[in-house]
Amino acid sequence: MKIVALLLLISFSDSYSQTIGLQTFASGFTRPLEITNSNDSRLFVVEQGGLIKILNSDGTTNPNPFLNISSLISNSGEKGLLGLAFHPNYNTNGIFYINYINLNGNTVIAKYTVDSENPNIANASSGSILLTITQPYANHNGGTLKFGPDGYLYIGMGDGGSGGDPENRAQNVNELLGKMLRIDVNSGTPYSIPADNPYLGIAGADEIWAIGLRNPWKFSFDKKLGNLWIADVGQDNVEEINTVAATQSKLNYGWRCYEGETAYNTANCPSQAVMKFPLKTINHSTGACSITGGYVYNGTTYPNFKGLYFFTDYCDPKIGMMTASGTVTYSEAFSGNNFSTFGENNNGELYVASINNGTIFKIIDNSLGLDTNPISQFKIYPNPTKSEVIIQKSSKNYPSEISIFDLSGKLLLQQKMENKIENSIKTNNLSQGYYLITIKNDEGQLSTQRLIIK
Repeated sequence: MKIVALLLLISFSDSYSQTIGLQTFASGFTRPLEITNSNDSRLFVVEQGGLIKILNSDGTTNPNPFLNISSLISNSGEKGLLGLAFHPNYNTNGIFYINYINLNGNTVIAKYTVDSENPNIANASSGSILLTITQPYANHNGGTLKFGPDGYLYIGMGDGGSGGDPENRAQNVNELLGKMLRIDVNSGTPYSIPADNPYLGIAGADEIWAIGLRNPWKFSFDKKLGNLWIADVGQDNVEEINTVAATQSKLNYGWRCYEGETAYNTANCPSQAVMKFPLKTINHSTGACSITGGYVYNGTTYPNFKGLYFFTDYCDPKIGMMTASGTVTYSEAFSGNNFSTFGENNNGELYVASINNGTIFKIIDNSLGLDTNPISQFKIYPNPTKSEVIIQKSSKNYPSEISIFDLSGKLLLQQKMENKIENSIKTNNLSQGYYLITIKNDEGQLSTQRLIIK
């Protein structure tokens, strides 16, 4: 059986690049740009045109939008309703925040509350503006809002647009453009500055947490480790992924001095030694043009994905998953899609949206659909199980031996079977998770199925 374990390990390793699958979850959206949750089973889908819609766990969409601010926004190109973040205490205070481009073409960060009577409708008249940031050009607006593990609100700002950051805004500590901002929405009017923000009390804008970003269209926090992941859209040649501990402040991500790790325009730039260079770069020669960052998977349904960071690209419809050390594995290309955003539900499961066809997909692991060599037709139940699993005889064969492996191919349990209709196997010594159970029949044939311990 060591050979079987080795074969299983090889099979999982060889198929790793093909495990990512997409399952249509919902459709009918118009240019979806964000998917998030309020710590319950609902997903909230942000449409560029100014609507936020509620997508339920059964794949249905509520007929009435949660919020409609279409009259407040510019909606073209990279402008529109771009971001949504629910307050960590939303379930008790009903507060959420949005990021949009107003009718004058400028970034607005605004605060809203949910309707006091209906949890599926926001109070449209409750809006109050926290921050307005002048945009000199129409592109590179960033758009993502996220609460960090510290409870502060992080705001990703692009460099203001055009090309090449012509006014050198990303390196200018007196400008809010080309930065990661961090504010305290729980005190002050309309907010205060956290005491450990790096430019508080010295030269530079107090809201700044990090500088040197070109267009951090999507960023997220690893909910288990707290690390910050920033996917920064590149200029001519390179897309980049940065990751740091959430506590690291006053970092300089390098733009416009560097595109990725390559010098771009180093005039009047600080030393290369002070730059924070990306963990991973993706060259445009691969077909990439505009990276869309996602999340580190912290769900429980797909253990192969655990701890991996998911991302994609607007021009290259493959989904990548990356280890903390920067090793990337890609899915096949999901042709016909321009992916604009990922989403995470309250259980850590991941979704991705296609902006061009308005479809929301659930990201799945195809490798767990195992039922190899089903000739034996053994029934295994209950599955999922807690402490015991029953192997039922097929119409033609008795089971002669069972083996249980973890997903790395390690043999955990092996037991001979008796020639009877049902054999029971104790599983109470196995931790919760996914396993492979291989059954040998009385003719020496093998079949492998998935076993879930709950």
